[in-house]
Amino acid sequence: MTKCQVIGLLPAGGKATRISPLPLSKELYPIGFRSLDGKSHIRPKVVSHYLLEKMHLAGIEQAYFILKPGKWDIPGYFGDGSILSMHLGYLITGLPFGVPFTLDQAYPFVKNAIVALGFPDILFQPNDAYVKVLQRLEASNADVVLGLFPTDRPQKAGMVDFDDSGKVHSIVEKPQVSNLRYMWGIAVWNPNFSEFLHNSLQEIQRNNDLSSLPELPIGDVIQAAIAQGMSVEAEAFPQGTYLDIGTPDDLVRAVQQFSQII
Repeated sequence: MTKCQVIGLLPAGGKATRISPLPLSKELYPIGFRSLDGKSHIRPKVVSHYLLEKMHLAGIEQAYFILKPGKWDIPGYFGDGSILSMHLGYLITGLPFGVPFTLDQAYPFVKNAIVALGFPDILFQPNDAYVKVLQRLEASNADVVLGLFPTDRPQKAGMVDFDDSGKVHSIVEKPQVSNLRYMWGIAVWNPNFSEFLHNSLQEIQRNNDLSSLPELPIGDVIQAAIAQGMSVEAEAFPQGTYLDIGTPDDLVRAVQQFSQII
């Protein structure tokens, strides 16, 4: 079997309403610092830089930001990706009805590739998380592998029910209370799931007035894939951390934590 190229997808279609107003796209919010050569030349490090670094560490050389119109500062900042020794491209969101529709804009470009999904306003550990989830995808028969992080705030996350073998049985979106310990924060998948995602969204569009529906979480599409018999597995990071800068309290935590790290 020919090994597929791995392509990163970074959905950036949100409005950042919870931390507005901002003078720039939230994906470019300066969180910490980076050193150009040792510690003599220090520059700000924006939040999405951390995600791209982790992708690059896993050997991912190509990635697409999928932008809401108006977020031209993101390509203005990252350019062609040479700042990270990556090849970056930029796509524009079409239907503004949730992350699945944003991701589907990349379908013509990634339909034959392994996709590595990451959210560019998120900070997480460990650094080798993508290495681990890609290894699991390659070693297993899974269509999707989710990277899991412990959380005590299920109301903010897609909580994952999985067994000791790593098989995912269900994803529960933002329950007010839950006995589940882990949320998913990153994902990788093969072309089978890209096709499933694309076809599912086409069917939804044919049968519904999208403006009358609630925003569709990508976790719901993965859950639908499980129901259709697709294999979804989990790679849990028991000591991992996951921090979303899209809320005021977590933004404060991120700046306090990462401003001390170079």
